[in-house]
Amino acid sequence: MPLQRKWWTKLNKHRPSAIAKPTVNDIARVAGVSLATVDRVLNERPGVRSVTIKKVRKAIEDLGYIRDTAAANLARRRVYNFLFVLPDTQNEFVLDLRTQIRELTEKIANDRTKLTLALAAAFDPQDFVNVLDEIDPRETDGVAIFGPETPSVRDAINHLRDKGIAVVTLVSDLPSSKRDHFVGIDNVSAGRTAAQLMGRFIKKPGKILFITGSRFARDHLERRQGFDLVMAEEFENLEVIASVEGKDDPEIMYSLLPELFENHEDVRGIYSSAAGNEGLMCFLREQGGASDLVVIGHELTSLSRDALNDGYFDAVISQDGGHLVRSCARLLRSTVDNVPHNPAQERIRIDIYLKENMPA
Repeated sequence: MPLQRKWWTKLNKHRPSAIAKPTVNDIARVAGVSLATVDRVLNERPGVRSVTIKKVRKAIEDLGYIRDTAAANLARRRVYNFLFVLPDTQNEFVLDLRTQIRELTEKIANDRTKLTLALAAAFDPQDFVNVLDEIDPRETDGVAIFGPETPSVRDAINHLRDKGIAVVTLVSDLPSSKRDHFVGIDNVSAGRTAAQLMGRFIKKPGKILFITGSRFARDHLERRQGFDLVMAEEFENLEVIASVEGKDDPEIMYSLLPELFENHEDVRGIYSSAAGNEGLMCFLREQGGASDLVVIGHELTSLSRDALNDGYFDAVISQDGGHLVRSCARLLRSTVDNVPHNPAQERIRIDIYLKENMPA
């Protein structure tokens, strides 16, 4: 045998067997219990004494055992049922989320994961509560909710968690609830980003109009908070007037704007923190646009794309709807399985789009 081959054979002959992944048989052997007991502990089933549970868990820790949840679920023929609760609105961003949910449902059908959708009246806390209260823990493993922040919605989420249902909040957070994770951009940072762009784009002193969807929408409130902080710190020549609540309703928004411009002749910029911009666009088109008016919107949709291309919007702050939906599904699954997730993979970044860098 050549020298090199003898060396390689000798090396592998003495390689420690500890590199093999530990199994449930190893756990049973180290803990001194039966395989059935290990299975009950792993699946958190009753009928095991606390002292035995401690022995099994210590063996798991000592061995560095990592459970193959996919194989375990396949053996049990486990199917994950996740529900998305979204506002019932024609807002293009929400419609895109619905499309992303449908597309992901088709892609992960073979992964034993089922996604369903429920709609609640936009900006109506009680309707969201009604939807959440009807969720059956025997039929639903996890819920992703994009809803308003009110005590009633918070309590409804807490009730879901008490029933053992995993919960993630989507786009707009409810940190006072027992939700497991939040999936979305840092909305304070998004507002600060919009303020930096606005302050640098505007050339004259004047006023800025802030458009929000609802005072119950935490994402909009946080964007206003970040926007105001930067304006006060760095752009004292610009005054941000009181928020205009458009409810994502094009007619409401369109009807409010003429009076606002009439009362404030020196409006230099508009920051729309909501994604429903149809009413704003109708108004701007009728005015023929203004060369010195800076407009920054949210979410890259077909409407905001046209606004950028036509010169009505100067910039759009956005987040990837597909990433949002995929992240919700992954985090719900990791929560249900009680396994770690990858924080870097689930971090939703703030995208800034100008006319020149829109993706195809």
